[in-house]
Amino acid sequence: MKIRGPLFFSVLALTLVLAAFYPQPVDNSQKEAILMRSVLTYLNQLHYNPKSIDDDFSSQLYDYYVDGVDATRRYMTQEDLKQLEPFKQQLDDQVNTGNYDFFNLSLELLSSGIEKAKQFYPEILATPFDFTVNENFELDGEKRGYAKNDTELKEYWRQMLKYEAMTRLSRKLTSKEEKQEKGETTRSFEELEKEARQDVQETYDDLFNRIAKIKRMERLSYYLNCITMLFDPHTNYYKPLDKENFDIGMSGKLEGIGARLVQDGDYVQIDEVVVGGPAWQGKELEDKDQILKVAQGEEGEWVDIVGWTTADAVTKIRGKKGTTVRLMVRKVDGTTKEISIVRDVINIEEYFARSLILNGNEPDSKIGYIYLPKFYADFDDPNGRFAAKDVAAELEKLKTEGVDGIILDVRNNGGGSLMEVVRMTGLFIERGPVVQAKYRTRDPEIYRDTDAKVVYDGPLAIMTNGFRASASEILAGAIQDYNRRIVVGSKATFGKGTVQRFFPLDRAVRGMDDIKPLGEIKLTFQKFFRITGESNQLRGVIPDIILPDRYHYIETGEREEDFPLAWTKIETVPFSQNVYNIGDTESLTKRSENRIKGNETFNNILDNARRLAQQRDDSEINLNLENYRTQQQEQRETNKAFNAQFDKVVIDGVANPNVDLDKINASEKAKDRNNDFLESVSKDVYIKETIQILHDMVKAS
Repeated sequence: MKIRGPLFFSVLALTLVLAAFYPQPVDNSQKEAILMRSVLTYLNQLHYNPKSIDDDFSSQLYDYYVDGVDATRRYMTQEDLKQLEPFKQQLDDQVNTGNYDFFNLSLELLSSGIEKAKQFYPEILATPFDFTVNENFELDGEKRGYAKNDTELKEYWRQMLKYEAMTRLSRKLTSKEEKQEKGETTRSFEELEKEARQDVQETYDDLFNRIAKIKRMERLSYYLNCITMLFDPHTNYYKPLDKENFDIGMSGKLEGIGARLVQDGDYVQIDEVVVGGPAWQGKELEDKDQILKVAQGEEGEWVDIVGWTTADAVTKIRGKKGTTVRLMVRKVDGTTKEISIVRDVINIEEYFARSLILNGNEPDSKIGYIYLPKFYADFDDPNGRFAAKDVAAELEKLKTEGVDGIILDVRNNGGGSLMEVVRMTGLFIERGPVVQAKYRTRDPEIYRDTDAKVVYDGPLAIMTNGFRASASEILAGAIQDYNRRIVVGSKATFGKGTVQRFFPLDRAVRGMDDIKPLGEIKLTFQKFFRITGESNQLRGVIPDIILPDRYHYIETGEREEDFPLAWTKIETVPFSQNVYNIGDTESLTKRSENRIKGNETFNNILDNARRLAQQRDDSEINLNLENYRTQQQEQRETNKAFNAQFDKVVIDGVANPNVDLDKINASEKAKDRNNDFLESVSKDVYIKETIQILHDMVKAS
């Protein structure tokens, strides 16, 4: 959950005791030293779990930075690393004094490696590749390791460029075969192979041109983030431009695809698909996807963006409403996929809660369904939209329709305001505690629902998954603790039990306007705890009923992040409710398990999950063109068959509440969006099973 100011929490009226200092006029190196000291000031004084900057920290920083500065192992060798190794136990002293000797040497070695690579690739691409040879190439730089010397590094570049040319040649041959079937004239294999190498040449010409434009501040920002992320994965340094992009770039306020991007080593990665945007509507782009290439329009040439900064990548991905951009992405399971998106202005209406009426399993039975994309709150306008108020309104609509039970779907929920979580929990219980929040040096603060009114007192199911954190985890955990619901979802929620806030680094320096702005630090300063005293950190919320998904055999969530905070426990606070108790969940679980075992789609999901887990670990590619094309064809056919089963209607009867129809029918675009929503829900096997679970609850009660 990202906290951006005092309007989210009263506890953010926090007195900052910062070590202000008055430096003399500075040159760039002194400015960088001041920047380092400012970052450390906040980390030491406000982080929930500050670390000692000692030799152990130095060793961790060395390993973390070196592992990421050349993550794909394209430029540096083992001989280069030997020059850096003497610093391994000295970085704590350099950090404390604002010294950048290690960082400066690493940049010199990286720059030298880049210059060598610039000589390698034109020479290698000048000669045709022999694609009949059976040789393997390890795509994962960490598995492959650093080349021993320049000779071995050049051989790596040969294999990498051969792989790049092979993928392009394979697509060209497929296009050739399609043209031949139509009787069209085609080019020879030799011509297509040469063209594939030329395409790769252009890609790397462009890559190295962009690398040459990377400013020192970009590299320095990465180094500072290696320092901050040793404290926890959600504490980050944002230089001024990054903070601006965090707030407005690709966030739904600009024309584009509707996705927030982050830097992940050499890759630009999807941090969040913005609900309501064109990427979200396409349902193909997902959180954690890595963008490998970008192309404009339906026919534009691919531009390889591996190695680009996020700021540079955004210039290719963002664009005018109505234009098309194509993305080549690598999924979490290691597979690649081409995704075409028509840019648009984010439609804000789809950002808010909305509801549907779903036909139940028996004649005249109806289930209410509420989709909540985020715990939103408009603090700039008291008459604006607030998640709890909107969900309360949707509950009233569904009660008017006479539903037998309600599903609250917080899958992929983007987090948001804590107070909205507290108020929303209060819609289902009487007065009582909802969550505890704790600073490192204070007793826990208990956030309570103070309104005795219960908006909905019937059977309730909450749908979760493992790709959203904090706010939805607090809601699901609280409702679960009160035994007010049944929680349905993947193995566990994300497992993020911490809260962050942005702090301007300029506050740590008095005067010296010529060096400002220094940027901001997003800092973890609190942990959340359930009313039972247990934390969501690392463990997440375990659903009462687990439904398999494509990541069933792949570890995901906070536990897979680098340097997460530990799971801890505090005292329980008294709580109770007298609204609705689901009673024995064991029989509900057994009924659902039996249905899942006999459900062909869920069995296929489990089989596919096993396959994806295996593919994720298998990162070695055979550079024989015939073998590669055979594997790609088999994978396309397998994926096509698997995806086809999700194009079937499984819920026969999905409708809007009557009160919403006038607004929906007000425009063709609103009707189209609503039809897409109805269709997606009608084909959702997870919602179908949750309906059946709710019917079991109704019968049991």
